[in-house]
Amino acid sequence: MKHIEEVQEWLANNNLDIAYISDFHNIRYYTGFDSDPIERILALFIFPDKDPFIFAPALEVGSVKESGWEYPVFGYLDHEDAFALIKSHINALAGNPKKWAVEKDNLTVAKSEAILRNFPEAKFVENISPFINKQRSIKNEDEINLLLEAGKWADYAFKVGFDALSTNKTEQAVAAEIEYELKKKGVMHMSFDTIIQSGANAADPHGAPKEDTIKPNELTLFDLGTVYKGYISDASRTVAFGEIDDKLKDIYNVCLEAQLTAQNAAKPGMTAEELDKIARDVITKAGYGEYFIHRLGHGMGQSEHEFPSIMEGNKMELVPGMCFSIEPGIYIPNYAGVRIEDCVYVTDNGVKPFTHTSKELQIIPLS
Repeated sequence: MKHIEEVQEWLANNNLDIAYISDFHNIRYYTGFDSDPIERILALFIFPDKDPFIFAPALEVGSVKESGWEYPVFGYLDHEDAFALIKSHINALAGNPKKWAVEKDNLTVAKSEAILRNFPEAKFVENISPFINKQRSIKNEDEINLLLEAGKWADYAFKVGFDALSTNKTEQAVAAEIEYELKKKGVMHMSFDTIIQSGANAADPHGAPKEDTIKPNELTLFDLGTVYKGYISDASRTVAFGEIDDKLKDIYNVCLEAQLTAQNAAKPGMTAEELDKIARDVITKAGYGEYFIHRLGHGMGQSEHEFPSIMEGNKMELVPGMCFSIEPGIYIPNYAGVRIEDCVYVTDNGVKPFTHTSKELQIIPLS
């Protein structure tokens, strides 16, 4: 497992004894085993010169083995002291590690105290989270192919959603129809709760579908994604349901220009904040700058929000293999909202999208 080997090399180069991975998203990234342990303990321990192991609830041990994990997995029962057992497994394999790398972005106080109680000489000397973020931000060819497949299902979801628009249906009903049709095709999980917002409801960037019926002669915003073999898609389209007035068309066209300008300009060597500014300048010049109220984009891969953030103040350079969203939006309270989004991956000379549903203004006939 190449990703784990890179962690082992990083540990050796930094003279560290052990890495404790506690975030189940990162455990999935390194091991292929996908499970949210909720209140139970799920952990991955990586050593510079020893085999790693997973520590999991006893009820998950069989699933870990079935996932393809080729190294040891140890289980515990609910009534047992999980960290006392962890201590025994670590001691048997690697003695008494003193210099620990932990995910400071994730490790709870309770878990850190349990480690220090069982390993009194341990020091959390390194935060491994930035290393993991950088590692996860660069996707290999296999990962990009999985993301492309997830993107195809997002395109299918848009088609289902556009066809489902009706003045007799609520936003919630359209969202449910999308997810039902995908499940019939074997796509069992969405990247996040599907967002359908009609008319002024779309002015809330992260609002949920409501029981309101789809409004005629207004814009309707779709934000959705699917999961394919652990990798996600994330895309937004805004369509006209019936004929819309010139003001709504202008808002849409400005947002579209910002999205296309940024996507066409993105390339290796550009900084994240430079890309954000390209889209933001288009919207600001058109007089809607105060209504673009979030960053241009976020990283994506196995989760819908990953490193990096495409925003002002982030001077990180884009490099081939990075995957992130380009999603400018204009949100005018009590009036309308428009967001147009593709997630893309950086190539040697530009970017390519994972989704291909047309971004030109689509006018869906009233029904």
